[in-house]
Amino acid sequence: KANRELVQRINEMLHLMEDYDIVGRSKAMHNLAELALRVSHVRSTVLITGESGVGKDVFCRMICRFAGSPDYIKISCGNLPENLLESELFGYEKGAFTGANKAKKGLMELANGGTVFLDEIGELPLAMQSKLLTFLEDRRFKRVGGLRDIEVNVRIIAATNRDLDAEVQKGTFREDLYYRLNVMQIRIPPLRERRE
Repeated sequence: KANRELVQRINEMLHLMEDYDIVGRSKAMHNLAELALRVSHVRSTVLITGESGVGKDVFCRMICRFAGSPDYIKISCGNLPENLLESELFGYEKGAFTGANKAKKGLMELANGGTVFLDEIGELPLAMQSKLLTFLEDRRFKRVGGLRDIEVNVRIIAATNRDLDAEVQKGTFREDLYYRLNVMQIRIPPLRERRE
């Protein structure tokens, strides 16, 4: 009976993939559907890897939908200037810097109880990698200019098209952060590897 239920859930996931315009019913996609289902039921950090255009964002959406919380906050680590990244992620207190006329919640705080999708995590500057690592250890942070610890319950899904192993070897990505993010990994193969 449990096996029949799993097959039914995998078929639901495969249909959902088609709804999101992910093509293919190959063995690789069947395995991905099964893995995404498993991942959706645990709160572990997930790292989605694959080339540009394979559908990493789509898989994040599907995982959240199957987990029963389809909404998530997406942060494009490569698009935010380094000097704004910390205040966007963690917020700031009134008077923390010129123009901070009132306190502002960051995206991590706004996502409390839900999911944060860190897209292009390989683009994160080293200084910010250290701050993200500290946050991932206990899900606590201080707003920029703040003294009080804020604790949140967020699930982290990160995605990259970079080879983070190679980035660690080059010294451009922290090894400890890589292991903290890579609790569960989903690698999405390109179409050339699933020609079906």
